[in-house]
Amino acid sequence: MTEKLFCDLPAGDKHLREECISGEDIYGGIFLHMKRDQVRLPDGQQAVREYLTHPGAVAVLAILDDGRVLLERQYRYPIAKTCIEIPAGKLEIGEDHLLCAQRELEEETGYTAKKWSYIRRIHPVISYSTELIDIYLAEDLVPGKSKLDDEEFLDVFAAPLEQLIAWVEGGEITDVKTTISAYWLDRYRKGLVKPHSIK
Repeated sequence: MTEKLFCDLPAGDKHLREECISGEDIYGGIFLHMKRDQVRLPDGQQAVREYLTHPGAVAVLAILDDGRVLLERQYRYPIAKTCIEIPAGKLEIGEDHLLCAQRELEEETGYTAKKWSYIRRIHPVISYSTELIDIYLAEDLVPGKSKLDDEEFLDVFAAPLEQLIAWVEGGEITDVKTTISAYWLDRYRKGLVKPHSIK
């Protein structure tokens, strides 16, 4: 008997959807805004949903010619920890996502890339934020000088994929975009996935 590997999803999602009845803004920050909505649940009952709206972001999985991954160490105030991450940054309103990725890579690391591919979109905190992150693959890197913002402090370094995965599995890396990118790159090098080419 062959074991079933995938579950059968029910058709449609109408029985799961929540409908907004009313909403209010409860906080407006520099780029994060907190909203509170009254929603109607699938069974007709009502509930409250609070969430942050976020302009979105990009992340860059940049690969050096020797195969190492370009990384950063940056202090993240909300969790009071210096984190290892791939380069990333938030989108300006209306900004093209690829252009943002190219800008962030150069500003933070000094590198530009001759070859760009699209990996995928992720939603890192689906329970309370609209944030999305589009992840790009950058190859054929050319070194240059970084252009950090006045309030930005970080170390730029490189590590082999095996070390990156070891840091993820050992709990040293907890950042979701970096974790997903590490496992994607491992599958990519095994020929199991491919990026989407950009023309």
